[in-house]
Amino acid sequence: MPRPRLTATLRAAAATAAGLLLAGLTPAAASAAAPAPPVPELTWTKPCTPGFQCDTARVPLDHRDPHGRSIELALIRRPAEDRAHRIGTLFYNPGGPAISGTAALPVAVALLPEQVRKRFDLVSFDPRGVGSSTTLQCFPDQAAGQALLGGLPAGYPVGAEQQTRWADTYAELGRRCAANDRSGLLAHLSTADVARDLDLLRQAVGDRRLSYLGTSYGTYLGATYANLFPGRVRAMVLDSAMDPVAWSTGRTSQDAGLPPFLRTGSDLGSARALDTFLDRCGAAGPADCAFSAGSPEATRAKFAELTNRLDRGPVTVGSGPKAVVQDRASVATAVAQLLYTAQPMPQFGTTGWAALGGQLQSLWTASDTPAAPLPTGAPPGQTQVLGVLCADTANPPAGADHPALADLARARSGDLGPFWVWQTQRCAGWPAEAARDRYVGPWDRHTAAPVLVVANSGDPAWPHEGSRAMADTLARGRLLTVDGDGHTVLGNPSGCAAGYEERYLVDGELPPRGRVCAPDRRPFQ
Repeated sequence: MPRPRLTATLRAAAATAAGLLLAGLTPAAASAAAPAPPVPELTWTKPCTPGFQCDTARVPLDHRDPHGRSIELALIRRPAEDRAHRIGTLFYNPGGPAISGTAALPVAVALLPEQVRKRFDLVSFDPRGVGSSTTLQCFPDQAAGQALLGGLPAGYPVGAEQQTRWADTYAELGRRCAANDRSGLLAHLSTADVARDLDLLRQAVGDRRLSYLGTSYGTYLGATYANLFPGRVRAMVLDSAMDPVAWSTGRTSQDAGLPPFLRTGSDLGSARALDTFLDRCGAAGPADCAFSAGSPEATRAKFAELTNRLDRGPVTVGSGPKAVVQDRASVATAVAQLLYTAQPMPQFGTTGWAALGGQLQSLWTASDTPAAPLPTGAPPGQTQVLGVLCADTANPPAGADHPALADLARARSGDLGPFWVWQTQRCAGWPAEAARDRYVGPWDRHTAAPVLVVANSGDPAWPHEGSRAMADTLARGRLLTVDGDGHTVLGNPSGCAAGYEERYLVDGELPPRGRVCAPDRRPFQ
């Protein structure tokens, strides 16, 4: 009989070896790895949204130094409805990047399949750098941030003066973030860092393997986790994904000169979606789509006339204190975002693409105001978005001609093209140390379970080709297509797709290869 101390030692060694094998590593391959970080202790006793439980977890700032400085993550949980048949925890990430999971989960719950709500505790969290978790501090107060960013164009820059001011302002933002980052968080905001946080949260809730739903940019977190911890995947739904290789580094040598959203074809996806919107709006008629000119052809012509008019100068929508000045760039930016929700969803008070038709008609009837000041004001949360965006993906080299790249995007994808270029131009002056923890592959490590990728055929942000590439690149990916419009299947529901997701998450059953579902509703129905 071995002595008790030796028995304990052997048990610890066996547990360590088992943990390494679950992660897809052998003990020899991990011999130089850092010691395991402490698993957060959760009590779920903090004040929270009614019907939910909240808590805060502490995780390492730097996962290479797991017992060094730590940061806080804000979490939210909705307990499983059927406790007797509970499977475990389903983690949900809404994407963005930099969307607050603690804010998104209470909204998303109603869209999840019934058996998922019954059989899983539903948990989300604000990733590091986001929302109520530890965030990057670039300014002493909100007024200082507004003073720097408040004068930027509301959409994207047009013309040499705006483009120079845009580039200079975001370069200054990067310098201020580097100078004021007392916590060291700037170097640890990548999705790979978040994936390692997620694995600690998996352990904290007591699950041997991860069950996960990620939408939009949350698919990149899922793919990163699946390749960092392939042995720890129980079930993973990636809803509306990008091509992970195209996004992280590019697939060809020519990709090195392109901004990330052009590598993934986001500009082309939004252009196709706009064409679909104009055709369906035109066919629906003015009673259902306010911008309709009576036919698809006439409605396309009407949109071209509107954009040409905006080229000549801004217009003012409304009057008095609520009047809003809009120019071509701010309108293109708004259109790109309004294409995301195609289906009417009365339970959330949204009318889908009908809302976009109403916005465009308001512009059509607005007054020309060529002397009005152009709309300004960068959207909030810039540092939270850029902290992730600039850490995760390779951008064109220093000195790249972004105005020329914007022209390229406009030539291949119309008015919405430049929007996608200027989104990541903001990373040109971002501190280089932000990319320290970036994950760039491999993306095809053999996972313990297959991964289900779902996508709309007409997605305007991450086009369907990206989801196909994600499914093909992952070692065990399976693609389920919805023949529908809008960004994310969760936000543009399909009962058919939800049924397949439910069976996969609960029982591990995949849909047949090549299966195509229909959406619950079409735009303007």
